[in-house]
Amino acid sequence: MVTNSFPTYLIGWVAIGTGIAGLLGLAFILLFFTIGQPFGTLNDVCIGLAAILSAVLAWVSFPEFHALSPRLSWVALVAALAGTFVVAVGSALVISRVTGWYLAGLYMAAGNALLGLWLLGLNYAARHGNTWPQSLIVTGLVVGVLMALGLAAIPGIIGRIDSWDAAPWYINYIGQAGALGWLVSYPIWCIWLGRILLSK
Repeated sequence: MVTNSFPTYLIGWVAIGTGIAGLLGLAFILLFFTIGQPFGTLNDVCIGLAAILSAVLAWVSFPEFHALSPRLSWVALVAALAGTFVVAVGSALVISRVTGWYLAGLYMAAGNALLGLWLLGLNYAARHGNTWPQSLIVTGLVVGVLMALGLAAIPGIIGRIDSWDAAPWYINYIGQAGALGWLVSYPIWCIWLGRILLSK
């Protein structure tokens, strides 16, 4: 059981590192669509790295989260760790070319959805802590909901669907909509959190 709080500056730097890794992933996917490789692979590496750093962020923020909500904090931590594992599997699958980009993307969407559930729990508990700005908390809740849309990708993983055309509409449009959270909004939220924590 975690009992000691981590220094605020450490949590802040981990949050900023997570955000930077996520924004690099976004930049690399844009470069991949305009230029091509190796930016697709770099995007996959950054997505995996952002997920791993998210697990670290979940771990170092756990003591304060646990103090605010003992039961929810454990559920959220398990969701974060499981989500990180699923994202890492997705990154490894596409980098090693075991699967195509579509199925690997479903793993990434589902894993980041679990991280979104952690984010929801963290911000829900933070409402009672009086240490974060309300705007950060509300944004975190919205981003968590967006990320959680990726749960709709799970049937595609189970069915091993590896192309857009073979997937049902809810996987293509709801499951993939989670990327608006984890690829764009979540990195910005992390950097915002980090800056707030480092300013204390």
